Amino acid sequence: MVRLSAFALLSLAILAPAFGQSANPATPPPGNPGGMSPTTRESAPGTPAPPQLNQADRTFVRALALGGLAEVDLAKLAAQKASNTAVKDFAQRMIRDHSEANDRLASLAKANGIALPDQFDSEQRSMRDRLQQADKTEFDHAYIRGQITDHQKTVQLLIYQIGSGENEDLKAFASDTLPIVLDHLRMAQSIAAEISGAAQAAPREQSAPADKPPTNR
Repeated sequence: MVRLSAFALLSLAILAPAFGQSANPATPPPGNPGGMSPTTRESAPGTPAPPQLNQADRTFVRALALGGLAEVDLAKLAAQKASNTAVKDFAQRMIRDHSEANDRLASLAKANGIALPDQFDSEQRSMRDRLQQADKTEFDHAYIRGQITDHQKTVQLLIYQIGSGENEDLKAFASDTLPIVLDHLRMAQSIAAEISGAAQAAPREQSAPADKPPTNR
């Protein structure tokens, strides 16, 4: 019994420093403390790195970056090919606003270690090919229709991030960007109505009977 007690005391003496170290929150033990995911990045052994973006925030950043990349590229194409002055003006606005938004998003992505896409996806490539091949009149209609659809999707993406995002910087970015995108959407819808009305009026003007010259009596 005496020998067993001596062994127990020896064991406690050996383990005592480890117990004392664990109890001090200022010096956490190395390894994986309880409650910390094995995949958590660490700034030092046992110390979690600063807050990281969750998967939903990362998906938002990549999706918005991909859309912004296409917006600027297609707007540059529209500035060259469009025949309608309102469409050309709209394209210049897209270049300016989306370039600014893309730069701000790129800064946020860099700060959080996210690599942004630098190429179109298959749907965007297909749209660009169709616009590239369209004649001027067809181009105006196709470009504006595409802009309405794209901005509707972007509005939904921004609203979701504002309500459900986790990163406060990204939520602030989404809140700042939403009014601009809504303004773009309203502009595109107005231009679509304008060029559709002009297209419908043209056949009526062409089919209207010419005024008869006055007859000499």
